[in-house]
Amino acid sequence: MVRASRAVASPGICRRLFRGGPAALLLAGLVLAAPFTTPARADDAKVRISRQPGFVYLPAVLAEQHKLIEKQAKAAGLGDVTVEWVNLTSGAAGNDALLSGNIDIVDSGSTNMLLLNDRTRGDVKGLCGVGSTPMLLLTRNPAVKTLSDFSGKDKIALPSVKVSSQAVLLQIAAKKAFGPDGATRLDPLTVQLGHPDAVAALASPQNEVNSHFSLPPFQQRELQDPAIHAVLNSYELVGEPVSNAIFYARTGWFTRNPKLAAAIVAAIDEANAEIAKDPLQAAKDYIAATNEKTPAETLVAIMKEPGTNFSTTPYGIMLQARHFYAMKTIKAEPKDWKDTFFPIVHGLPGK
Repeated sequence: MVRASRAVASPGICRRLFRGGPAALLLAGLVLAAPFTTPARADDAKVRISRQPGFVYLPAVLAEQHKLIEKQAKAAGLGDVTVEWVNLTSGAAGNDALLSGNIDIVDSGSTNMLLLNDRTRGDVKGLCGVGSTPMLLLTRNPAVKTLSDFSGKDKIALPSVKVSSQAVLLQIAAKKAFGPDGATRLDPLTVQLGHPDAVAALASPQNEVNSHFSLPPFQQRELQDPAIHAVLNSYELVGEPVSNAIFYARTGWFTRNPKLAAAIVAAIDEANAEIAKDPLQAAKDYIAATNEKTPAETLVAIMKEPGTNFSTTPYGIMLQARHFYAMKTIKAEPKDWKDTFFPIVHGLPGK
């Protein structure tokens, strides 16, 4: 379903757009470039976006709660756009929904995008970054202090085996610990489990899943149990932020929706500006939207941790792409992160 709208930009709208950052500038350009005497390009009147549980998705949560996409779309002359948010438990489920046409945009780890980008020969690409947070590999096995202490008695929960951000970082860590041929040494111990279910498993001594490569705020909740400790910190492992939440879509959708795509990126920029301006209020809004039990002050502390970054700039893309290519998980090696993202963010300092 599409709808034509006239692209008439008032001076007030233009001033707001030019204060809104890179995506807003692009959005303003799209608005001003359209002739005033002809209808604007018809973008879809509805967009469906998936989201997973986790604090890294904070900008998307704020965009939903404050209707920022709807606001930016209206400013772009698209009129009333309906945004449907779909909660999924894993990136694999998001990829299936995207390929089947049941959603338009996935909000998940960049590894899931890289996998589809390769398998669809570039049809699926990143739209923008959303967030980066450090991820901790946790265990309740007191004998496990390093990766070499894991044995066949242990089971490590991941949101998706082999292809999630956690799975890739676990392989990178194993390669460092065990040598070039040891990247997959811990793969037989991994099981696919959504973060909320993994938290419940780790809390039960009777559950065979005794370890979890986690994500805020779940890892903070898990560490409240004195029997649980951290074995690995993803940020300390690679020394840079890794976008474990990005928006990505199919080329057909992006081509059909240039102004809506720009409005979505502008909305995430606006959400990130809200986070930077008032972290405590952003944390409170997240709690109200998700019924999260973690105190707001703890969430603010997470925002200040090294490696936490809420930005439309994609980070760690080539780190993960090179690993995927070395492991033969993807057939073609991207030469630059921009090869896997739509041009809308090519002006940002991604890596």
